[in-house]
Amino acid sequence: MRRLLLALLLLLPVAQTHAAEPLVADLSKHLVAITTGFAGTDVLLFGAIEEVGDGKTGDVVVVVRGPNKAETLRRKDRAAGIWINSGIAKVDNAPSFYHVASTRPLDQLAPPGILGRHQIGLDHLDLDIRVKDTGADLDQYRRALIRLNQKKGLYGDKVTDIGMLSQRLFRTDVHFPANVPVGVYMVEVYLMVGGQVVSAQTTPLVVSKIGIGADVYDFAHQQAAAYGLIAIALAAFAGWLAAVVFKKA
Repeated sequence: MRRLLLALLLLLPVAQTHAAEPLVADLSKHLVAITTGFAGTDVLLFGAIEEVGDGKTGDVVVVVRGPNKAETLRRKDRAAGIWINSGIAKVDNAPSFYHVASTRPLDQLAPPGILGRHQIGLDHLDLDIRVKDTGADLDQYRRALIRLNQKKGLYGDKVTDIGMLSQRLFRTDVHFPANVPVGVYMVEVYLMVGGQVVSAQTTPLVVSKIGIGADVYDFAHQQAAAYGLIAIALAAFAGWLAAVVFKKA
């Protein structure tokens, strides 16, 4: 891998002649293929940075966002010995996946206003949350949404490190768990100097099902009624077959 990054470094001057950018980054692969035996995978992000003035090379921040999806959160309270729904909140723009990596802690790189403008870090996600609950506020539901996605492994519980192989080369691994949602992901790379974003690059990454699993997934979503009837028929047949087998035994 070190040889690959050094080879990339040798090619950078040619590319930067046209792009004139102090930041160049790429992924080891642009497709995460989910098969029936998929158990998660890592994608390597690597690149290089140039000096931006006064001999400064700056810091690198990587943000990986999955496609937005609607989320419904319900709060339960105990009443008369049973748990009942006592409040609800709906979120229309929650990222299905969120991962941040940085060369230094975020609060040392830029002020909150800059981090919020680019939605860098869980504390700076711009979430549209509509709360219908007199017993809990927006912040409580926001924390609950983040906590639930962290338990699923879809939101990072901390900012991971970006390794610097020299003053110019950097690399970091992004882990995608087995339950990663499909869709087009955006990998955003920022170069920060003096608390400001001086360069940025966005690269798409596709997470898609392939093979028989993809065919079943597409059929279940495109022909939901037929898929449901087939599932019921298979369950009934399996139950009948099991009854016959145990009766003979």
